[in-house]
Amino acid sequence: MIKRFLSLEWKSFFRSASFGKSLGIKIFMGFIALYFMGIFLFIGFFMDKILKEVYPDLDPLIAFNGLIFFWILGDILVRFFFQKLPVMSVKPLLKLPIKRKTIVNYVLGKSVTSFINFLPLFAVIPFSIKLIYGGYDASTVLVWLIVMILLTLINNFLNFIIESLSAETELSYLPIILLVGGLFALNYFEIINIAQALSNAITAISQTPILLFIPILILIGLYAYNFKLLRQKLFLDSGLKTKIKEVNTSNLEWTKNFGDIAPFMQLDLKLIWRNKRTKSSVWMLALGLLYGLFFYPQPTYQDMPWFFVFIGVFSTGIFLINFGQFIPAWDSGYYKLLMSQNIKYEQYLKSKFTLMAVSVAILFILGIPYVFFGWKILLAHFAAAIYNIGVNTHVILYGGSFNRKKIDLSQKAAFNYQGTGAVQWLIGIPLLLLPMGLFALFYFLIGFEIACLILAIMGIVGIIFHQRFMKAITAKYLESKYKMIGAFDQNN
Repeated sequence: MIKRFLSLEWKSFFRSASFGKSLGIKIFMGFIALYFMGIFLFIGFFMDKILKEVYPDLDPLIAFNGLIFFWILGDILVRFFFQKLPVMSVKPLLKLPIKRKTIVNYVLGKSVTSFINFLPLFAVIPFSIKLIYGGYDASTVLVWLIVMILLTLINNFLNFIIESLSAETELSYLPIILLVGGLFALNYFEIINIAQALSNAITAISQTPILLFIPILILIGLYAYNFKLLRQKLFLDSGLKTKIKEVNTSNLEWTKNFGDIAPFMQLDLKLIWRNKRTKSSVWMLALGLLYGLFFYPQPTYQDMPWFFVFIGVFSTGIFLINFGQFIPAWDSGYYKLLMSQNIKYEQYLKSKFTLMAVSVAILFILGIPYVFFGWKILLAHFAAAIYNIGVNTHVILYGGSFNRKKIDLSQKAAFNYQGTGAVQWLIGIPLLLLPMGLFALFYFLIGFEIACLILAIMGIVGIIFHQRFMKAITAKYLESKYKMIGAFDQNN
């Protein structure tokens, strides 16, 4: 039966209408895989020397075991964002006399062959060989290698459980944040020294092979739980039952204060709050607001004032960047309908501009407590906020006229690259690198205060000529109107 499943997937791949595109992606991913294989092989062959350099007083194997906890956390994060449960078209199979457990076992078994599961072997196998040549007992190293393989498979099946929990939450990456963040915090604040406990456990298993039954039992338990979860969803009518959800309407009367753009602002706010993908823009506000706390408490960055403006632009412009770069793709699902209405395009764009400008002002006000780390930081944030309002809002709106990729708003936001194209990558140059480069240039040539003044003046000029810029941007959107309609339709 497994041979038949493999044959069906092989035919599905080669007979697909998008075979050329799929083959191109596979070839590209193959080069990426070779790149990472080379890196891991390099690390594996020189691991003993690296560990001796970093931990001169520790045995290389003991030192490596002490780092396994952090490798597990990083592995779980990478898997959550990049590894998905391999799927096959199972509905046609459910009509045939094939046992559901056979299908489930095939899907779960196929996940074991994922490249992510093999990648660590390119590091641990060379490291194991060098340990044996270095005088370690071969049986001890072999048991250690088996433990590493078991830990990799445990992470494989643990990831799918975390993903199933994530699918049931509004904030799709909440479970992974709680798990990884919680474990790291427990270890970092020495509430529980998980890294040392795990290191001791792996060392004990390596020296006493009978203890291998512990990770094996954990692996079997995770496999069984995944089997149960997947088997419960394997029904023909599993996708027919609709989820009933109570919709909470918000009072958006206050938007009427913005005049003729109020209806568009109401639509944007409802769109942001009612969809998974756009809702991430709201949660990202917290990340942007607290972004400076990753740098400012460290004395190293206190001596790098030219870096303050980058943090300021990012901190006050996180919503502008995260939401603005996908204008008008957020409305791609009903863009044709929207464009068929008797509306002024300038009002449509003005509502987007107003949302972004207001978000910059609010984030700057909320970030005023950063003055605790020095008045220069507050001054840099103020200049960055003015620059965001006067320059970056217009830059990102203009860049939106080149968007041609549709976005599915119902998809989760975590590492979702749908709608991302060359525009989103290129727009980062004028958004972040340009103000940082200009600020650094005037900072080193003249001084900090003058550099802030130059940045603020650029923002003020943008605000003064706002109407002219908006007319030019509107004209560009009208010119690209039918191209965008056609592109969004093709992506349906």
